[in-house]
Amino acid sequence: MRSPELDSFASIVLQLPMPNLHSPEVAYYILQILASAFLAILFLQSGIDKIVDRRGNRAYLEQHFAKSPLAGTVGPMFMVITILEVSAGALSGVGCALILFTHDTTVAYLGAVIGGMNLIALFFGQRVAKDYVGAAVLVPYFLLALSAIFLLAEH
Repeated sequence: MRSPELDSFASIVLQLPMPNLHSPEVAYYILQILASAFLAILFLQSGIDKIVDRRGNRAYLEQHFAKSPLAGTVGPMFMVITILEVSAGALSGVGCALILFTHDTTVAYLGAVIGGMNLIALFFGQRVAKDYVGAAVLVPYFLLALSAIFLLAEH
């Protein structure tokens, strides 16, 4: 035997408007979350690796740029790239959480912008070092950063 209270509650719940999970608005929201999560993983992993294995990464870069006009600037470049990566990753990660809980995209947007700036710096370095394959590998990441900037901007 069913209770009248349960029937009453069920009728109220069934009358509530349910969001259409297969709508452009929900898809847009999911894209914002996924783009910021991807950028957070990308930049935090890379930035933290540069901190944890500072010597190995720095030695690789010194060898990579040894015959380029940037040879004497590896130290400052390494520091700037590390700061940009950690900043972009942290902002994207915090921004992803904020999108989930508050629907505010501001912090994730800043993470995507800084991530895009970092990718431009990396692309510049790869091109100057004449590592064209390495530069080409960065293109999909840059396109994601550009897409994220657009997705996370206030419209």
